[in-house]
Amino acid sequence: MKASELFVRCLEQEGVEYIFGIPGEENLDVMDALLDSSIEFVLTRHEQGAAFMADVYGRLTGRAGVCLATLGPGACNLVTGVADANMDHAPVVAIAGQADTHRMHKESHQHLDLVQLFEPISKYAAQIREPEIIPEVVRKCFKQAEAEKPGLAFMELPENVAEAEVADDLEPLRVQAAMEPYPPPQKVKQAADVISSARSPILMAGNGVIRGKASAQLVEFAERLQIPVATTFMAKGAIPFSHPLSLGTVGLQAHDYVGCGFDRADVVICVGYDMVEYPPQLWHPDKEKKVVHIDASPAEVDEHYVLEVGVVGAIAQSLEAIAAQATPCGASPVTDLREVIVEELSAFANDSSFPVKPQKIVWDLRQVLGDEDIVISDVGAHKMWMARMYEAEAPNTCIISNGFASMAIALPGAIAAKLVRPDRKVVAVTGDAGFMMNSQEIETALRIGTPIVVLIWNDGKYGLIEWHQNRRFGRPSHIEFTNPDFVKYAESFGARGYRVESAADLVPTLRRALDDDTVVIVDCPVDYSENMKLTAKLGELAQRI
Repeated sequence: MKASELFVRCLEQEGVEYIFGIPGEENLDVMDALLDSSIEFVLTRHEQGAAFMADVYGRLTGRAGVCLATLGPGACNLVTGVADANMDHAPVVAIAGQADTHRMHKESHQHLDLVQLFEPISKYAAQIREPEIIPEVVRKCFKQAEAEKPGLAFMELPENVAEAEVADDLEPLRVQAAMEPYPPPQKVKQAADVISSARSPILMAGNGVIRGKASAQLVEFAERLQIPVATTFMAKGAIPFSHPLSLGTVGLQAHDYVGCGFDRADVVICVGYDMVEYPPQLWHPDKEKKVVHIDASPAEVDEHYVLEVGVVGAIAQSLEAIAAQATPCGASPVTDLREVIVEELSAFANDSSFPVKPQKIVWDLRQVLGDEDIVISDVGAHKMWMARMYEAEAPNTCIISNGFASMAIALPGAIAAKLVRPDRKVVAVTGDAGFMMNSQEIETALRIGTPIVVLIWNDGKYGLIEWHQNRRFGRPSHIEFTNPDFVKYAESFGARGYRVESAADLVPTLRRALDDDTVVIVDCPVDYSENMKLTAKLGELAQRI
């Protein structure tokens, strides 16, 4: 049999359902082998879109999403998307074709050292130099990609290796995964003692809670010990927002009301916390609080994150074990923050101004979606509002890129989300700039039959950059652009397009779009003058609290 056939059999052994990508001359043998495979190849319109689809697939399933490109420029186009997955700890395996090994030693058409290119943004990167090592390399890629903390694994398959003959008795390796260790009893007791003696503890839940499927244990822990919980952007839904102990989301650079909770706290319990999401110097500037670290991995080194105790092990079991030994501290003085939070989130529910205010867009979007429906937020000014104000009730229902924070993830990510969860409504929330970066994937969504809604916050500029420019310099610089007619643009692909003409239009337009059962683009003009008002209001709220 051909090495390419063995390669595909190894992917099947790993449980691969989809490969997102674009074929090229150097992966012809793999593409041919896929014709006889159970794996569905999803042809995309750009490799970056393929990488983002693999990224979101990995976030939602916990299994490695797979993307594929040819050598050189095709492989380079994967970089932004797979770097996003690696820094956000989403399991992804990226595959690239490569030049014949007989021409790698010299200047050669489209040849780059891809292993060297991908190594800095991967947990593991390898070239398959001989066909006989295919089972080992594939197994190692998936093992590395899916192990906590997950990320990217990369492999390149030279074209002459892919077309080589291998022995028919070569088989894929058995899939194995190590179990996360049980937390050490002495560390559990130490953590329980610190928490029991706290006067005003606060818990920060990170993305590791969702990756570790420990949301139920987190809620039980908070309820038993009566500790309020704030989540990072990527852990939204780890505790339902409607829960009385939920303080909403932390992660804004500005000091807001949730930050006041950290100011008041004497013990901060970080559970599944990824430092890349929210640097410790922002919530622990004085370095005087006791920090309890509960995670499947040891803590990162940071002068603002020196631990009182670290509990390393399976997060769910750690929370159960600590809760069994700790005692509640009584009513926490930070629980009164929730009243302010709930009041502020609903303040613009009936706002009728146009263009629509960000708070109103988030509120209305939440009203038309069920608790299990999924929104994929792109990166831009709208991300700040979605992260802060979208009331997530379940894990993985509000996907936000926040480690690498790359623009253009929303549309391709929504396609992957609909493939993974076909029974749920899926909305891509994006700015006009981010939308245009991968808008070609509208065709992909239509071709493969993934009905999604793309809600564009349209302001004709890079709104987040303007926000920062105005805060720092008091004036914007080179951030304006012009857009196409988004309704006609959608229709040119065969999708449907709607334009919001008033604040009152938004809810009925979104409901109609969700009922259309096809790809729908909703163009919603947004009033981003609220950005600067938010900065001022956060300070007012902090003083009020």
